Amino acid sequence: MVIDRLLEDGMSLQRLQQSLQRDFLLDLSDGFLYDCLDWKVRQMDMPGYRQWTLANFSGTLCIDELHLGHRTLLLATDPRSDFPVGFALVSANDQNHMRRFLLNLRNHGFKPELVVTDGSDLYPKVLAEIWPEARHQLCIFHIIQDINGFVLDALRSRTRKLRHRRGRKPRRGRLSKAQQRARARRGVTKKEQAYYIWKHRYLITTRADHLSGRQRRHLSHMFHYLPELYTLREFVLKIHGLFDQSLSAHQARCRRAALVKNELFRADQDLLKALNMLSPEKFEKMIAYLHGPANKQVRTNNHVERTNRRLRYFEKVRYKWRRRRTIVRFIVLAFDRWHKNWLATTDEAQPVTIPHRRPRREPKSAA
Repeated sequence: MVIDRLLEDGMSLQRLQQSLQRDFLLDLSDGFLYDCLDWKVRQMDMPGYRQWTLANFSGTLCIDELHLGHRTLLLATDPRSDFPVGFALVSANDQNHMRRFLLNLRNHGFKPELVVTDGSDLYPKVLAEIWPEARHQLCIFHIIQDINGFVLDALRSRTRKLRHRRGRKPRRGRLSKAQQRARARRGVTKKEQAYYIWKHRYLITTRADHLSGRQRRHLSHMFHYLPELYTLREFVLKIHGLFDQSLSAHQARCRRAALVKNELFRADQDLLKALNMLSPEKFEKMIAYLHGPANKQVRTNNHVERTNRRLRYFEKVRYKWRRRRTIVRFIVLAFDRWHKNWLATTDEAQPVTIPHRRPRREPKSAA
């Protein structure tokens, strides 16, 4: 009951004590609860778990780091088989600790074909040193997120100019009905147009297939108020077209070359910053998923990000872990629970085979 409430229900030790007192009239001390956790940890077989992950490894690794105060958790997961592979709790987030963590994974027998990370500078040199034959895939989600930031900077500057354009100064005080009708005939002011564009700015960076009919009408109003937004929208659509899964690597390189040479985009300083992110060396790591049908299944490191968010949630519930021993103990318990859930899900997914039996012979009648 203690382990289930801790891992499944996300309770802190104080809430756990209150729950057992209310439901079962058990007055448990803090020491007893910690003894339950230690008892469960001593039952775990971490070498066996490592052998199980190695036997079910799909060849794809997602790597990320999670900052826990003055410590950093280095985490590796398998996104295709859906389980965590390993972790390391270190005192500093640098290349030396990352190299030691990845070397331990290699020494245990992990030889990935594809490694997915974000755009941090920690990974390129270390991955090329430890797994030189593995392809390094940069997270497409983080790349597009950074590019969208530059696009929104360009939209902000254009909206600011629209807001400060000279127009008729609005009168102070309440308007009469005749003045309201005259104002309605004149249309919205530049300031109102700028506010409308900034309110719906997310539509500029939204994928075309994700827009609803109402959002498309909002987008057409934005283009009517500020035709310069056509350039930003065209840039965003071309960026999304770079990472189309139906393309080949050669087609993606050709689209990238045409996009970088576009003078209309290079004339804008914010869009030029976004284009500088598409350097040839870095772009090859963005399209590493195009080099194999199995790699197309994973283009982001969202799997390890979800695991990090779950651990972050547990940390906040427990009022921020302080000691190294408590952090490692809980992560080990979480790994064990994920392992059991994975086995239960896999067993349910397997078809149940019914052994074939011969039909029973009916006894002959006396006649």
